[in-house]
Amino acid sequence: MAHTITKATLGLTHPVEIESPKISFAAKDINLMEWKGDILAIGVTEKDMIKDENSKFQNAVLKMLDSQLNGLLSEVSTEEDFTGRAGQSTVLRLSGLGTKRVSLVGLGKGPTEGLTPELKLTTASAIATGALLGTYEDNRFKSESKKLALKSVDFLGLGTGPELEKKLKYTEDICAGVILGKELVNAPPNVLTPEVLANEAKKIASTYSDVFTASILDTEQCKELKMGSYLGVAAASANPPKFIHLCYKPPSGSVKTKLALVGKGLTFDSGGYNIKTGPGCLIELMKFDMGGSAAVLGAAKALGQIKPAGVEVHFIVAACENMISGTGMRPGDILTASNGKTIEVNNTDAEGRLTLADALVYACNQGVDKIVDLATLTGACIVALGPSIAGIFTPSDDLAKEVVAASEVAGEKLWRLPMEESYWESMKSGVADMVNTGGRQGGSITAALFLKQFVDENVQWLHIDMAGPVWNDKKKTATGFAIPTLVEWVVANSS
Repeated sequence: MAHTITKATLGLTHPVEIESPKISFAAKDINLMEWKGDILAIGVTEKDMIKDENSKFQNAVLKMLDSQLNGLLSEVSTEEDFTGRAGQSTVLRLSGLGTKRVSLVGLGKGPTEGLTPELKLTTASAIATGALLGTYEDNRFKSESKKLALKSVDFLGLGTGPELEKKLKYTEDICAGVILGKELVNAPPNVLTPEVLANEAKKIASTYSDVFTASILDTEQCKELKMGSYLGVAAASANPPKFIHLCYKPPSGSVKTKLALVGKGLTFDSGGYNIKTGPGCLIELMKFDMGGSAAVLGAAKALGQIKPAGVEVHFIVAACENMISGTGMRPGDILTASNGKTIEVNNTDAEGRLTLADALVYACNQGVDKIVDLATLTGACIVALGPSIAGIFTPSDDLAKEVVAASEVAGEKLWRLPMEESYWESMKSGVADMVNTGGRQGGSITAALFLKQFVDENVQWLHIDMAGPVWNDKKKTATGFAIPTLVEWVVANSS
């Protein structure tokens, strides 16, 4: 049966165009009492809250403010330390107050003392991140939406000058990528089809045409490249697969390092003939099974604005749906990947690794030095690490250190898990080179070992299983996870 494109407007649902948060940031060197606005928020530590024998603040700035407020400030107490990234929570709380203009003040011995220059930059970045992401709401699919009240944030006591301005611009660029990633994951599968995901990639290439080119491969082109593993997964869907390849090259200068970011792009995963059933199967949330691709495209958007030098980056997504039909992949079928290796399908719900197999071969063929792939790959990783930590697997200690260091700068949680080679025994097939799943024990490890079979041994490779942190179940929304880490890693690899 030939593919027939299912309309992206199934259910008469059209996403409403909404604007990303427009908040201006400014660093000012003025006296606190000269500032005018709606709310003055002061970051304090427990030490700043110490009072003398007369119940007056010892901190000079708080003492001054208290005198202006006729002692009302002395009645305030705190148990929180707002130094560093905790500053995000300040703006998250303020964002719901309907305020338009906010000032956030960093304190030490005085308004400009006590914090190192590096910590001032980190604090300002954290506050800006909190403002941009804390005030953002994805209301595209609601009949009514709130309008953003917060318009500006002024920084007092955190320094001024081009270095701070550059840091704030960098933060805004990353947040723009995170918001795109959130919107992609949040979009329902009747709206975000493989074709629509490919169109989003083309939009990035068009917007940043000075550094990006886009190539979208259709079914016939994928057949020419012998991507049997990927096409096997896509075979049951009425929506044809789209293989996405964005290439970033710096606007000037030579390229010293070539990287690839490969993201799993299942815009919906029914499980196929091994259909997801029973409590906890999460079939209703399988729109987030393209979270890896959302991270890749979100990072692409951010890097298109940052434009790092000296590095070439390939953004690769094998986008498709895993559905059920008479043309679909069956348990027991044997697929042949583009590197010639054969796979016996013993579970059609272990489909993400089948799409990644051909995507990883394609990435290696681009002549890259390092590959990071990202996927909502296994429930086993959630069982092992919980919902907020992603597991990483790699045979390269150096690459593990690079990516973990980037995640620490980004404030995201990664945990390296062992690639125990003995587990590969469970992946052996009697009739093919391998099966696509080794059972429940060590499920995230065997998945990583499967992916390793499709990576050139001369290429450094790292796999991120982000099944847990891609989604905030309490808030019922996407998190934009891994986008800041990917951006930090690429920038760290630039010249």
